Amino acid sequence: MENETAIKVLLVDDHEMVRIGLAAVLSTEEDIEVVGEASNGADGIRLAQEYKPDVVLMDLVMEGMDGIETTRKLLQLYPECKVIVLTSFLDDEKMYPVIEAGAFSYLLKTSRAAEIAQAIRAAVKGQSILESQVASKIMNRFRQPKPSAPAHEELTEREMEVLRLIASGKSNQDVADELFIGIKTVKFHVTNILAKLGVEDRTQAAIYAFKNGLVE
Repeated sequence: MENETAIKVLLVDDHEMVRIGLAAVLSTEEDIEVVGEASNGADGIRLAQEYKPDVVLMDLVMEGMDGIETTRKLLQLYPECKVIVLTSFLDDEKMYPVIEAGAFSYLLKTSRAAEIAQAIRAAVKGQSILESQVASKIMNRFRQPKPSAPAHEELTEREMEVLRLIASGKSNQDVADELFIGIKTVKFHVTNILAKLGVEDRTQAAIYAFKNGLVE
């Protein structure tokens, strides 16, 4: 019988035994309900739209659409969802991109069942959980001196698109319509753009874009 108050969780992993194990473990938690399982990114996005999970446990390495791209596309469609990466990988080329794509927490598959359940509960409360090794890597990255470079080089390709549209006078709704993304996703990008450029509002962001030749 479906528990309407339980945290709805979707599993996205291309290893069947991993999904079976996670589903079995999480089924023992009274406040957590596994509402669906997907073996690839495309099915994960489809099931997320169907079941509207609170949390998605996301593998990183899958055939076809990997966990990074799946996370990015899923959160564009369903920004309220919390994605928890559950992976065996700690390498930078996977870890940083998926965090930038919007992953909320990052755990290793060596995590104990209780730790995974706790991360799920924390996610719905807005609390991010990072594997200690992940947190250490992130802190070390921030401690490294960065060469002086234009602030806009910190922008992602999507953020640059949003900035150019803002500078051309587009509203958030106009940007959402043109890029085929949700209004909440646009606001998320605008917030990131202002922070990265060190400006206070959209007008200053537009001025920055013109001064730096980012728009004609």
